[in-house]
Parts: sequence; structure tokens; C-alpha cells
Amino acid sequence: MSHDLIKYFSNRNSRTKQLLKEPGPVVTISREMGCPGTSVTSKLVQEINHRYKFKDEDLWKWLEKDRVLKLASKLLGLPQEDIDYVFEAKRKGIMTEILQSMSMKYYKSDRRIQNTVKSVIRSEASKGRVVILGRGGVAITRDIPRSLHIHIEAPFEWRVLRVEEKYKFDTKAAEFYVKEIDKKREEVRTYFGGKDTDYTRFDITFNAMTISIDEMVDIIIHAMEVRDIIY
Repeated sequence: MSHDLIKYFSNRNSRTKQLLKEPGPVVTISREMGCPGTSVTSKLVQEINHRYKFKDEDLWKWLEKDRVLKLASKLLGLPQEDIDYVFEAKRKGIMTEILQSMSMKYYKSDRRIQNTVKSVIRSEASKGRVVILGRGGVAITRDIPRSLHIHIEAPFEWRVLRVEEKYKFDTKAAEFYVKEIDKKREEVRTYFGGKDTDYTRFDITFNAMTISIDEMVDIIIHAMEVRDIIY
């Protein structure tokens, strides 16, 4: 075997070992209300695993809200319904905190609950081969080198029509709903990442009105290949 070939395999093995020590890889997907976030995430995970024929232990997974709540609930010793509010970017009021601390045996502060949820998402992302839909994922994992952050948007009127069709709302109700959910999702990213920071910026933005789900998935996978996120 030539010296150059030996050097190539040596460098490749070193890079593989280094990659295994780093957190990730992780993909986060954020979307405006009315855009196909769930279907894109599901299709992406399915397509990655189909194309690459990973072994069971190497399969990519979708980090769902239920798993985050389950893990955080176990760490905090609280029921999941007492934690779920952080995904609405809500905070306890001062009086609520005081009253709960006096009346609840297993009281946990707002900050501790928030930090625990963040640590759970961060821990799962660090394990790698995970796709996170929403949950402030971009803010929590932005500093992971092997990460890709996707945003799906579309014109307001187009999204209102999708909401009207899906939920059988009238136009006014659909417009109000779209605005409220968009606001909450932005607040969640700010809640976990801070206001006016680069930690809530995305790498790729898609227009759901003009780009199909299959096209988004193909482009995301290609970007993952280019950035050495799939291996």
C-alpha cells in the first residue's frame, strides 16, 4: 500500500474518532403556522434512514415533545402537566411562585424547570442523529458544529387558507389563530435563546407555497451531506 493511501486512511480514521467525540449531528426544523412541519420532519427521518440503511443503533430519530416532557418530569420529580407550560413560553408570576413554594412539597422554580427542559433537549441533541421540530431547538443547539437549522415559511394569506381548510375556521378566526401561534413560537425561541441574538437565526429557509415537502427533504439531505452531517 502506498504511503499516500496509508496517510489517507489514517486521516480518515482520525476524523471519524473526532466526529464521534463532538456533540450532534442534529437538525432543527422551525415553521410558521400553516406550514408543513410535522410532515417534513417525519418524511426527513424516514428518508434519511431509508437511503443510508443505518443499523438500528445508528438510526436517525425525531425528538418529540412527549419524550422531552417524560425525561424532564423524571429529573424534576414533577408531573408532565406541570412542565408543559414552558413550551408556550409562559412564566409563573411572582405570587404564583411564592404560593407554590409554600404549598407544594416538591416545588421547583420556573428557572429550574426551564433549565431542565433545555438540558434535556441539549442532551438528546448531543447524542446525535436527531431531528427536533420546534421546542426552541435552534436556540438550544445553535452552537453545535454538526447542526443544520431549517425554517419553513409562506405568505400569510396562503397559511390562513391552509388553517381554514384544516380546522374548518372562518377567515377571521384563521387569521387570529395564525398570528397567535406565530407569536408563541417566536416567544419560545426567545425564551430559550434570548432576545435579539444570533442563536435564533436559521441556515436554510423554505417557502412552503412554492416548494413541496419532497423537495424540501431532498434539499435538506443534500445540505446534510455537503456539511458532513450524515456519515
